[in-house]
Amino acid sequence: MPAHDWPRFVRVRQRFAADRVADTRAAAREGAARVLAEHDLAPGARVAITAGSRGVAELVDLYRGVADAVRAAGAEPFLFTAMGSHGGGTADGQRALLASLGVTEASVGMPLSCSSEVVRIGETEKPIAGLPVYVAAEAADADGVFVVNRVKPHTSFHGPYESGPLKMLAVGMGRADGASMVHRLGWAAMGDAIASVSAVVRDRLPVLGALAVVENAYEQPAVVEGVPEPALDEREAALLERARLWLPTLPVDELDLCVVREMGKNLSGTGMDTNVIGRLRIQGIPEPPSPRIAYLGVLDLSEASHGNATGIGLADFATARLVAKIDAEATNLNCLTTGSPVRAAVPMTLADDRALFDAVWQALRPERGADVRAAVVANTLHLDELWLSERSRTDAGDAVETVGEPAEPSFDGEGNLVLAQRRGREPGDADCLPRPQ
Repeated sequence: MPAHDWPRFVRVRQRFAADRVADTRAAAREGAARVLAEHDLAPGARVAITAGSRGVAELVDLYRGVADAVRAAGAEPFLFTAMGSHGGGTADGQRALLASLGVTEASVGMPLSCSSEVVRIGETEKPIAGLPVYVAAEAADADGVFVVNRVKPHTSFHGPYESGPLKMLAVGMGRADGASMVHRLGWAAMGDAIASVSAVVRDRLPVLGALAVVENAYEQPAVVEGVPEPALDEREAALLERARLWLPTLPVDELDLCVVREMGKNLSGTGMDTNVIGRLRIQGIPEPPSPRIAYLGVLDLSEASHGNATGIGLADFATARLVAKIDAEATNLNCLTTGSPVRAAVPMTLADDRALFDAVWQALRPERGADVRAAVVANTLHLDELWLSERSRTDAGDAVETVGEPAEPSFDGEGNLVLAQRRGREPGDADCLPRPQ
């Protein structure tokens, strides 16, 4: 592919709101203390704190802060796994997953219970009636339950409650049995399912409240708020709107091509954040109105995904390097559990980055030249710096700051993409977009 056929790219920077909590452990302790002050816990009461499977920023400090408040109230804290079917639903798998997030009994300073055991505590009444409700056995036996979770827009459905404390009560605490039951309803019913199941859990168990966390676009805790159980519905909905405003997004709404250099479960529950790429590919649910991306290419799979390439089916093109890393069993199981089998579909596979660009160029029609709207991003989580074609840079206007001269895409001896600053520079020179670590 002659280099001059492609538009030139320019490196740009986006500025996002950077509000953040100064001392995460102290904020967690204070937030939890406000919730616990509304309850009269008996001395030595056992308080079960949820341990999820998401990579929440400064998670250990959050858990330690809640544990501090529980002990100050005269009770005894312990963590229990509330991660649906993640970790394979097994004690060893859950413990290993938490350890990968830095969460161990030593790091959080309290006992950690990993198990697949659940108990059935009743059935839902409304808005969906007749669903069996399962909860972790440890939560059912505890004197109090305290939820710790991040509030964030979900990648497969939208509603007043998405990823947050209520979803952890309804899905995470149900472990594999509860998660499978809810997911079988389909994503279109997820909002009502969360409301229905969490209402029963809150009615039948001593749910004290939650520590709700909202992160800024730089993955830093920006809000750490203690929410009493009666206020969960109202506060979670409000915090979700704030999280939606802080979600990092592309600076343009229309692209002919977006190249994602790395996807992975550690970067998004769907490998690539659907809120960023504007693709859901869920039967019966309409696609988002924006952004509109004609062709999506992905170059690699993160090591932290351990072969789980959930979301690969959202792309149109992939490299052989990425496809070779896919653990089909893990990927298929994840996509079947969530009711989105198409997200496991392997797209057109090309030998390397150069071959992928060649294929996209044929699809785009080479006569378009410099008029192509294109972007290259490290991943869908870190969007503060990216590369835009000159046409897309114009479209972005004041939404971005230019931090380099126009560059032409080129490839090293192994066909890997680099973006040299100007013609004649060698791949790997300064000012090239680095490959994600």
